[in-house]
Amino acid sequence: MTPLAAAPGGVLVMGAGAIGCYVGGRLALAGAAVEFVGRPRVIEALRARGLSLVEPDGTRGSLAADRLSLHEAVPAGTTPALVLLCVKSGATDDAARALAAALPGGTPVVSLQNGLHNAEIAQRAAPGLRVAAGMVPYNVVELEPATWLRGSAGALALQDVPATRAWLPALRAAGLPTGLHVDMRAVQWGKLLLNLNNPVNALAGRPLREQLLDADLRATTAVLMSEALALLRRAREPVARATPLPPGALPWLLRLPTPLFAPLARRLLQVDPRARSSMADDLARGRPTEIDALCGEVVRLAAALRARAPRNERMVQLVHGAERAGGSPGVSGAELRRAIVAAR
Repeated sequence: MTPLAAAPGGVLVMGAGAIGCYVGGRLALAGAAVEFVGRPRVIEALRARGLSLVEPDGTRGSLAADRLSLHEAVPAGTTPALVLLCVKSGATDDAARALAAALPGGTPVVSLQNGLHNAEIAQRAAPGLRVAAGMVPYNVVELEPATWLRGSAGALALQDVPATRAWLPALRAAGLPTGLHVDMRAVQWGKLLLNLNNPVNALAGRPLREQLLDADLRATTAVLMSEALALLRRAREPVARATPLPPGALPWLLRLPTPLFAPLARRLLQVDPRARSSMADDLARGRPTEIDALCGEVVRLAAALRARAPRNERMVQLVHGAERAGGSPGVSGAELRRAIVAAR
């Protein structure tokens, strides 16, 4: 394959999970030199099977195992031109310290993680690196070991800094539509509002599209969003539009009866029938979730305003309970809606 001429250098993916394998895999398929660092389970599967990416239209791209550079820790002596930080939020501090110990000072790092503060956490843990924020709009699901499906559409959003400007042509050439933004916090809040559906999906244990066609489960997400939006207005926090609708209209849309919701929400429903939230995968595998970086962020915003967010508080409790129980409880829409609406 012809090397990606637009790439400024090699890429290190720190956290070869769904997002890391998809974004890093797209760059590798285009010819960029990519090193993947991940958990043993994922690295072993990649060594055995190679890497396959499946697009929403069914197009598949594959890389043989012998064409992949795979590691369970940051390799000594590596000098990437860009690091994609893709670990779960709870692992950010440790991952950043590992990068700082192995990489030259000034190496650019882009956080492609959920939540609001991971880039700041990484920068504090690795002050010698140059960390920028990013946002991934689409859902990526593991169909089988080493095979990843992008289940929905959208463009990467990256903080507008010299490093991301330099990588913009390469990302776009690799089939990764990307936009640069000065105000990433507004973009992150816009994505976080949508991600308040993640715990609803995880606790219901249903594919995203099926879950979004359940009126009770949609109403549960709408309650969480409405509580967050009220706090954001009080805090005068700007929120970027992450869908064709303005953020304040999302709870209204979700509360519509399904026969009205379905035709108005075609874009939201344009997800692969197999797609599910990453939180659902975490619960299924007995891993800690990112609930504290999602609903927990709303709870912290409330505390900063000397207020409370009881519905998001309750969701945090329910997800942590599911973590302790070791899997998705498969809660019905009506049951989950009652539990969240009743929270005071």
